[in-house]
Amino acid sequence: MSKNQILEEILNEVDKHPEIMSRRDALKYMSVSPLAASVLAGATVGATSVSASDAQGKIVIVGGGLAGMSTAARLSNTLSNPDITVIEPDPTSVSYQPGQTLIAGGVWEKEDIIYNRDEFVPSGVTLIKGSVTAFDPENNTVTVDGKDVISYDQLIIATGLMLNYGAIKGLEGEITSSGTDNAIVKQKIGKDGVYSIYFRDGAADTYKGIQELIAQAKAHTGEGKLQALFTHPNTPIKCGGAPKKIMYLTHDLLTKAGVRDKVELIFNPNGGAMFGVPEYHEAILQQFKDRDFKWNYAHNLVEIDTENKVAVFNHHWKEKGEYDKDLEEYMMVTKSEKVEFKYDFIHVTPPMKAPDVVGNSAVGSEQGWVPVKKETLQHVKFSNVWCLGDVAAVPMGKTGGSVRKQYKVLVDNLVATMEGKKELPSAYGGYTVCPLITSIGTVMLAEFDWSKKPTPSFPLDPTQERWIWWLLKVYALKPMTIYGMLPGRA
Repeated sequence: MSKNQILEEILNEVDKHPEIMSRRDALKYMSVSPLAASVLAGATVGATSVSASDAQGKIVIVGGGLAGMSTAARLSNTLSNPDITVIEPDPTSVSYQPGQTLIAGGVWEKEDIIYNRDEFVPSGVTLIKGSVTAFDPENNTVTVDGKDVISYDQLIIATGLMLNYGAIKGLEGEITSSGTDNAIVKQKIGKDGVYSIYFRDGAADTYKGIQELIAQAKAHTGEGKLQALFTHPNTPIKCGGAPKKIMYLTHDLLTKAGVRDKVELIFNPNGGAMFGVPEYHEAILQQFKDRDFKWNYAHNLVEIDTENKVAVFNHHWKEKGEYDKDLEEYMMVTKSEKVEFKYDFIHVTPPMKAPDVVGNSAVGSEQGWVPVKKETLQHVKFSNVWCLGDVAAVPMGKTGGSVRKQYKVLVDNLVATMEGKKELPSAYGGYTVCPLITSIGTVMLAEFDWSKKPTPSFPLDPTQERWIWWLLKVYALKPMTIYGMLPGRA
């Protein structure tokens, strides 16, 4: 897609929200903004920089979401005679999941993020509308829907992960994709004060839940405050900032409704910090203090009594145990206790895991995630197996911004392998970006890598909340992703 086409898609997004900015104002902004210029440049990168390769081989990609379909497109752009098959059952697998936070904030509608998989299958790529039910890397095959055996020369795993709501006592079900059937999960999520933005229906229900909380607060005349809880589990999760984003948005909507003083907002994360990068941790901590948020570290949600509106957390800590004479130090012992919190509203970030078909197979690991060399994204055991996205066992990196870096590295290295080269040319440095929404109108753009230091793309203090990052989030990132990244260009 050309620069002008990307620009038009951005302006189409502007047209949906005239209350924020007019098309004329947007054009004026983009004509003078280095930010906008860099986004447009990034959206067309790759069209001429990728040289054709005559490498031959059958490539199978398991998963046709953002990671899988972008990789298929870039491979198709790179190979002169590609033989690529994508296996994906979800007809809306390429939908824009980062937009679910904006749905929950009332900025977008659910329909604003839904895109059809079949419209983004690259020309010449074969699509199998099914699910992989078995991996056999020893024989270079996968099985689809329990019956069809597909062989490959190179395998790319991009399945994404599973939202494991059922791991919390009192909730039920798992979700493998944001748009798949979620009737079991919705028996408890999306009603009676229990909400979650991690799937499309859940995000839409969360906005309704916040409106219900506002109505409760307006009617509240008793002693004390209503209780709104926000959780972060003890597993790796995708979009690690989302549990805080929805808290910020709830605060903003309560404030605009004039009832913030009637609601206590409490964040209970399993970990011991707000963010793994110290500079961002300190910035978020100050934002929490400024907004009068409460927080309790080392609290993992393990049970919900939805009838009585009680959430049970495992509070854990370390204590000195016996003294080890050889090591000349005390052994540290983990202690824990169950702690109950009454709630009127709770946002649940579910535990997450690799799909069972991946985790229980030879391509998985004891933790379930696909073990790869973190720089090359090549499987640690099978040299013709590759992995990227949420299911890859790499530090951090479970965001769409990570995939934007990963898929280019993977394609470079896979093609080099197909060409018989011994040295892999590209390395992933762990780049991750989290546009941390702090209000309806401000975003802190947290960029970092494995150094655990801020790695800003722009000459601005990355710890500050800014209006321009909100414009980036609402207007530019979706068109750049859908029309720049999915075609394998951005």
